[in-house]
Amino acid sequence: MVPRKYTKGYSGWMIVAAVAALVATALVLTIREKHPYREALPVPGPPGAIVQKYANALAVALQFFQVQKSGKLFNNKISWRGDSALDDGKDVGLDLSKGMYDSGDHIKFGFPMAYTATILSWSILEYGDQMSAVNVDQLELALDALKWITDYLINAHPSDNVLYVQVGDPDKDHSCWQRPETMSEERPSIQINRTNPGTEVAAETAAAMAAASLVFKNINTSYSDLLLQHAQKLFTFADTYRGSYSISIPKVQKYYNSSGYGDELLWAASWLYHATGDGTYLSYSTVKHGHTFAHWGVPTWFCWDDKRAGTQVLLSRVKFFGSSMSSNAEMKGLQLYRRTAEAVICGFLPDSPTATSSRSDGGLLWVHQWNSLQHPVAASFLAVVYSDYMLTSRTPALECSGKTYSPADLRNFARSQVDYILGDNPMKISYLVGYGSNYPQQVHHRGASIPVDATTGCNGIRWLNSSEPNPNVAVGGLVGGPFKNDSFIDSRNNSMQTEPSTYSNALLVGVLSGLLTTSSAVTSFA
Repeated sequence: MVPRKYTKGYSGWMIVAAVAALVATALVLTIREKHPYREALPVPGPPGAIVQKYANALAVALQFFQVQKSGKLFNNKISWRGDSALDDGKDVGLDLSKGMYDSGDHIKFGFPMAYTATILSWSILEYGDQMSAVNVDQLELALDALKWITDYLINAHPSDNVLYVQVGDPDKDHSCWQRPETMSEERPSIQINRTNPGTEVAAETAAAMAAASLVFKNINTSYSDLLLQHAQKLFTFADTYRGSYSISIPKVQKYYNSSGYGDELLWAASWLYHATGDGTYLSYSTVKHGHTFAHWGVPTWFCWDDKRAGTQVLLSRVKFFGSSMSSNAEMKGLQLYRRTAEAVICGFLPDSPTATSSRSDGGLLWVHQWNSLQHPVAASFLAVVYSDYMLTSRTPALECSGKTYSPADLRNFARSQVDYILGDNPMKISYLVGYGSNYPQQVHHRGASIPVDATTGCNGIRWLNSSEPNPNVAVGGLVGGPFKNDSFIDSRNNSMQTEPSTYSNALLVGVLSGLLTTSSAVTSFA
């Protein structure tokens, strides 16, 4: 089986878009702090009517985290899933049985798993009230998925400068086609430490725990405190012992190779600032290391490898809603983050003067053939969040090279991408498994492809090569997505298009929750 060749860190638009115009624009964007017609804007109020198709899609998308769970399952709604990987971590004296498989295989990759938790946390913090407004069970499913990961991450951090970042041998795993419930191969636990550092994965795990600590702050205070303690220690570890985990763990280069760790350090510091209110974390991102790692003025794609665009939007929240204790230098840094965030948003909007040309013929943002949907869902999530920051702060418009756009324009862009995913596309197919009447039937997913009563051992290759639909539905999985010409080949062997991933699902959950109804942002996560 050919491993997924996820090329990390697409360096922003420059690989596939007209970067020169965007960079030039980013440096001269004017953020209008005062608009003469600001007072005419409506004051943000309670949510409006629920958009039922997004509510239905959210209910489907949340189930994928149940599909991906490892460990001893409780009250799992997926009938064909059972207990798996119960001995994970025993080789090092730890319980690493929880957590989630990243996609259609059975490796626990800590880097994308932590990112999934960070995005789930951000989604709940921004839109948890909307999830529960549709159905309280939706919020409960999101919280359950988040805690299943953070329970694992806590156990994976047994001491200050040790973090277990992978369970399983990816080469051995990818040579097998089997159900997770019947795995029998050796599953080694892999760590980073002071002599074999992994700054990006340690920092992303710190971000996940800091963000999750805010989610659980009013639900389980002691658990929230524990998460925050781990987050702070992990950030110190990540920053003190700098080095790429791709060098420390060479095997990961074929799967989740890192393009650098500066973005994760800024991302983690930004989340720790929100979680603690400690200005040293804000200073870290805006003054101490902003010029080094943020690459202000250069729009980039938001993904599991590159967190810069996410950090720019997250710190724009501070600029929108105020930080009276910030120094002049910090305020200048926040302004640069916000300007770059708006340059990113301008690249998304299809009729913007600086719009990226990286789109399919059908209007989908399209960057890379592997897991092509991860970028449009990430862009849509950032656009919805930013539109709500604008609405709540009564900011009527952002400017893209002289042309202005309202919060509604940002939401319309996000709707266009989500509607494409849900079936409004040239193939007339829903890329969300289980949503609608026409969705992929041969999802590249071991557990879904093998009948529950089949005995395969490692050699279930016949199920990979079968031309029949999967016997089990990987419900809620967002598959890789279409090619740039909007075509899609529903084949289990076509993993670049038919394999789902938890991190793409987390982003989809976020944007669907934001689009459920008209909304406004909370001004503080505290």
